Amino acid sequence: MPVVESPVESSVASSVASSVEVSEGGATQAPLKVLVVDDTVINRQILQVFLRKIGITVVQAENGALGVEAFRRENPDVVIMDVMMPVMDGYEATRQIKAIAGDRWVPVIFLSALDKEENLVVGLDAGGDDYLAKPVNFVVLDAKLRSLRRTLALQRSLDEEKRRTAAISDNLVDGVLVIDERGTIQWVNPAVLQIFGYSTEEMIGSNVKMLMPEPYHSEHDGYLAHYVKGGLPKILGVGQREVSGKHKGGTVFPLDLGVTEMRIDGRRQFVGVVRDTTDRVAAAEQLRKNAERLQIYHDHQEAESQLAQKIVFRQMQRRGLNDACVRHWVSPAANFSGDIVAATRAPGGELYVLLADATGHGLGAAICTLPVLSVFDSMAEMGVALSWIVYEVNRQLCSTLPVGYFVAATMLCIDPAKGVAEVWVGGTPELLLIDASGGLKCTLVSRSLPLGIDLLEREGIETERVTVAASDQFVLFSDGLIEAANNQDIAFGLEQMLAALRSAPSTGRVDAVRTALAAHLGDCLPHDDVSLLLVECDHAG
Repeated sequence: MPVVESPVESSVASSVASSVEVSEGGATQAPLKVLVVDDTVINRQILQVFLRKIGITVVQAENGALGVEAFRRENPDVVIMDVMMPVMDGYEATRQIKAIAGDRWVPVIFLSALDKEENLVVGLDAGGDDYLAKPVNFVVLDAKLRSLRRTLALQRSLDEEKRRTAAISDNLVDGVLVIDERGTIQWVNPAVLQIFGYSTEEMIGSNVKMLMPEPYHSEHDGYLAHYVKGGLPKILGVGQREVSGKHKGGTVFPLDLGVTEMRIDGRRQFVGVVRDTTDRVAAAEQLRKNAERLQIYHDHQEAESQLAQKIVFRQMQRRGLNDACVRHWVSPAANFSGDIVAATRAPGGELYVLLADATGHGLGAAICTLPVLSVFDSMAEMGVALSWIVYEVNRQLCSTLPVGYFVAATMLCIDPAKGVAEVWVGGTPELLLIDASGGLKCTLVSRSLPLGIDLLEREGIETERVTVAASDQFVLFSDGLIEAANNQDIAFGLEQMLAALRSAPSTGRVDAVRTALAAHLGDCLPHDDVSLLLVECDHAG
């Protein structure tokens, strides 16, 4: 089936595709190579344009069989696989690709209009790593590819580390050997062969006492059997110990020996490390220096984190939140909150209010919200039109935020003298207007994209006007509040929040919601930042 986007998805994909950066965490990486397998030409073309725009190399194939051939030829990093195709379907193609890849992890993302649970299960059983339904949501696809880039980098780093570890063990100056609980040698590295003068064939399967002079040669089996039966160890667990070893030629020489125990599949094995004193001292000194550097790094990071906390906290503690008409609660999921609330009085008495929710949570999300606060406060204090504030905040975010980051927001301006409020909602949950008893009067839903995704035309920004009574209250909240789930994975939800609002007088409604949420969660913690802002439509301020 052809890929068809909604207008919102098209706008978001266009914004994402406008970036050609191919870096993660500030370090430039080689571009990903992605194999797109789909029998529909338009699907392949759309995916090719999108992927190339974000710096990805694209290889195409029109069915599963050609996809397998392209995989052998091009050796891609990621495969985007359609399911229903002629010649060979996506499931069989994935099985063959995974077999060809062997130990190398090549993630396969299925794209299909088949969204039933059994289709997902079949895809995962075939070796697929993820599943996206058509029509393609390019924001989600972009996020998954960025996540896969990081995972692939980590996987390759781990593979390289394994090869490096094997190379190190084979080239260590220190000798390393492994014996079983009967003292039989299971494995040695080349240094052991050099130290003792035996070949691998002579050592593997022989008793380790062959490396010991008397009296250790005769006593070793008894020592080991005594320990295995629960006795105290002679060498095991006492660190490095100076002992004597015996060369194949019969020469007895001093050496340092450290022995540790490990269990593999329930069987005891012992690892012995033979090293000279110089190497041990050098290693200890290096460990000490590493520990000092780690502590310095930790202290530096802790100081920077505390400084950032103070700066962000001071930025968010605006005096407008002390307005008598405003009551709020913000609870971060981490040390920093990606949710912000703000309120400001204009010279004419109008009350401007903001609730914003940045992508993610923690320090990164908190930093994304700082431009929103500064622009909103400075313009609201001058009584600027709400649509102009929305335009300017969005312009600032588009110029500062990286691709894939945005800020959902609700802004409103209440004119108590005229009994009207002007509202703009972009990406946040619905804005509620309740009466004096807590009853729901109206709901205003998001009609705009979150801020920072795409540039907006000043004239195209639409706000809504609502008639309000002095005793009415606006209720602004982030999705972290209603999506907070307990240990049964049941979300708090809008209905519970409304019930809590109805149960309390206007001045106690924030506390009522907090109490209700705590009762709902029990021992669980919200997975996202939680914010709630109640604004009265009265003259007080």
